[in-house]
Amino acid sequence: MHIKSDDLAHENELVARNVRRFRLERAMSLGELARRSGLSKQTLSKIEQGSGNPTVETLSLLGAALDVPARRLLTEWGTPVYVQRHDEGQWADAGNWSERLLDEVYGSGYVRTLVLRLERSGRQPEPVVPHAAGTLHHIYVITGKLRTGPVTEPVDLAAGDFARFPGDIPHRHVCLSERVVAHMVTTLPQVRQISPTVLQGGPGA
Repeated sequence: MHIKSDDLAHENELVARNVRRFRLERAMSLGELARRSGLSKQTLSKIEQGSGNPTVETLSLLGAALDVPARRLLTEWGTPVYVQRHDEGQWADAGNWSERLLDEVYGSGYVRTLVLRLERSGRQPEPVVPHAAGTLHHIYVITGKLRTGPVTEPVDLAAGDFARFPGDIPHRHVCLSERVVAHMVTTLPQVRQISPTVLQGGPGA
């Protein structure tokens, strides 16, 4: 089966994201993954950078080392972190007011809106326990500086910045200034927002 270069690049990026996420979720170093899989650190580094071209055998070794089915490394799960900086938003004239679109989410059945206030504590807060599968957090910082997002992929936000990230994995909110005030919306779809999509034809096929 012939795989187009664009499809192959997307496939490699998908594998890179999944391998890195599963490895970090298991608190596993690159060296430990190399030991368990029998692959070199150089090979693993290329795979996680998306510049490798893993074969079916390589995916099988990685799956066994990460304790997940190899097919799952080729499956799109969840929603990636999305960030919109204060100077990137586009304002649109809506007649008597102007509006800035932060994000759009489809299929959400449960929506919870709140204002989040934090103060600097001097210690690292514990991660928030993961919510139900499919949960998304949408945070717009009003004042202050905030570090938020998945424990393995935090982002630093300042006033006017917006971020969306999955809430169904361990995440954390850390106040980087004396105080932070942020607007936060939590959504949970009635049905899976993004169904797993398995790419047809693995690397080397």
